[in-house]
Amino acid sequence: MKALVAMSGGVDSSVAAALMQQQGHDVIGVTLKQWEGPDGQMPTAGCCTVADATDARRVAAQLGIPYYVLDYTEEFRSSVVDRFGADYLAGRTPNPCVECNRRVRFKALLDRATDLDCEVLVTGHHARVVFEDGSFRLKKGLDAGKDQSYVLHMLGQDELAKVQLPVGELTKAEVRAIASDLGLRTANKPDSQDICFVDGDYRDFLTTYFPETAQPGPIVNTDGEVVGRHDGTSGFTIGQRKGLGVAVGEPRFVVELKPASATVVIGDRGSLGSTLCRVDEVSWVDREPADSFRADVKVRYRSEGAAARVDRAGEGWLASFDQPVEAVAPGQAAVFYRKDEVLGGGTISTAA
Repeated sequence: MKALVAMSGGVDSSVAAALMQQQGHDVIGVTLKQWEGPDGQMPTAGCCTVADATDARRVAAQLGIPYYVLDYTEEFRSSVVDRFGADYLAGRTPNPCVECNRRVRFKALLDRATDLDCEVLVTGHHARVVFEDGSFRLKKGLDAGKDQSYVLHMLGQDELAKVQLPVGELTKAEVRAIASDLGLRTANKPDSQDICFVDGDYRDFLTTYFPETAQPGPIVNTDGEVVGRHDGTSGFTIGQRKGLGVAVGEPRFVVELKPASATVVIGDRGSLGSTLCRVDEVSWVDREPADSFRADVKVRYRSEGAAARVDRAGEGWLASFDQPVEAVAPGQAAVFYRKDEVLGGGTISTAA
């Protein structure tokens, strides 16, 4: 079988390529170039740096497979980076990795796989694709601490039929051991935790590329009393405790952002819980469910799933939590799970 492997320059995608090769497949490695600054400079942090591309190229050379860098900077700027700025202007907290997978990465890679006559697309994500009862299922990776199924919730049957995730059946320790045994240069490379197009603090990035986000305004408590000032609502996110710039004697958290008036609302922990959220732009891994169903809903990448009833609400869906959930932030993804299986997900538009 001919396989296109998305190589980010990290250990997971390096091992994914090696495993496919060991299984006898004809492997081609590719890296997507997704961002460059106004002077053509590449980021120095995140998962899309020059160093990452160099690591991917060298791993491909070690494995003896063809390797290409594909330029998708224009698509990434318009579909991910511009949306990133617009979300912060609107008081939302975006997840650019989710938006990249939804709007750029998988479409680009699957299209190029077709162009190169590859039967499958392979990535290094810690998740699993399983064929059961006549359809493809997206499930959590074996290593619960590294599971990435949350950021893949937008993949449907057409995509999953062509996608393989070989490291999803392994723990991270096993992945690193395989890389070490093979002598791959990425064996001990740390995982990237940064936004791929941001060097340093994302607030500095916003100030540089979206200066309108740096509009100062008041910090108020839940009674509307002004307790401080800030330099822009983009510097805050729902649930934030540190760096508020106010001292009121007790812990306070960001509970609401009002970008129209450049207002940040803070409150005690009891003000932070939400009992429901509306989810729009919803897609399903398989068939769309009935008008109402039960699910565990993850509202952030590293959050635990919260038990909820999910009901159709016009063109979107409404998740009603059994217990209040803290820090439900518009702009983040809400992903519906049943045990270890992803049913689908979308973008949180409101929370209450």
